[in-house]
Amino acid sequence: MSIEVTRDKAIGTIRIARPEKLNAMTLAMYDALGQAFVELRDDPEIRVVVLTGAGERSFCAGADLTESIPALASDRFDISAWDPAHLKGVAFYKPIVCAINGLCIGAGFEIMLATDIRIAAEGAQFQLPEPSMGFVPAGGTLVRLVRQIGYAPAMEILLTARRFSAVQMKAAGVINQIVPAAEVEKTAFAVAEEIARLSSSAVQTIKEAVLTLQDLPLDEAFAAEAVIGQRTFTSEDARKGLSAFAARVRA
Repeated sequence: MSIEVTRDKAIGTIRIARPEKLNAMTLAMYDALGQAFVELRDDPEIRVVVLTGAGERSFCAGADLTESIPALASDRFDISAWDPAHLKGVAFYKPIVCAINGLCIGAGFEIMLATDIRIAAEGAQFQLPEPSMGFVPAGGTLVRLVRQIGYAPAMEILLTARRFSAVQMKAAGVINQIVPAAEVEKTAFAVAEEIARLSSSAVQTIKEAVLTLQDLPLDEAFAAEAVIGQRTFTSEDARKGLSAFAARVRA
């Protein structure tokens, strides 16, 4: 399937593993990626997910031009079938750290936008080339990008089909860190381990709130935030955390 899933204690790893084709996504790989997300979401031992690509040449160079794109162009395939791979309509509240080497183009860019923290190699390159070929990036990008980074920078990326450097993407707010290529996965796993040491219920509740409250009117969002917050204050994790804090203060 060219999608590899591994586990190491509380961290699950999904690797797009078709390096000979720059990790371009086939139809089967989209299915497998969606299944991998659901599998790790439902694994109670997994607290954080790292998403990466095999090799240093490419995170993901997009949809396979010999299969996936022709299927869409023939109108015999519904792009919504890829929703699980793009985490569209999927309640996935475990944090996802994305490790990006090389090319992050088209579908790769779209999949990256479904993650939470993004670590890129110094030489990584980013592009949404779809307008140059007569179609659009409809794997969540038309909705997500402008909400994540704002109108003007999003429209420059979307409308020009230009290729951007890691430095430009960090300035735009698309990625979080830039590191040498050899350090990308090491850095991503360090971030994942840092998060995994925190309260799993608190971390997942934060992500749930951010994803579900952003489109509510302000008063409704604040009211829902209070309900969500109260849920964590009365949790077992909070009881243990407050007890540990009180013990340190007394000491």
